[in-house]
Amino acid sequence: MINLTQDLAKLIRLTGDRAKLDAKANGTYIVYKTAEGQIVKEYSTGEIEKMNEQELNHE
Repeated sequence: MINLTQDLAKLIRLTGDRAKLDAKANGTYIVYKTAEGQIVKEYSTGEIEKMNEQELNHE
């Protein structure tokens, strides 16, 4: 069970890394939820922008 959890954590991390690479290659951004529960956009430049409620409902 421990190995399954570790494998899943690794897969999630690799998926996030791949999304960042794709965003950089395409000049876009990724969206994710921080540990604090805030939804943010992270641009390929490293800039992180908090999303507001209106953006969450329209994207």
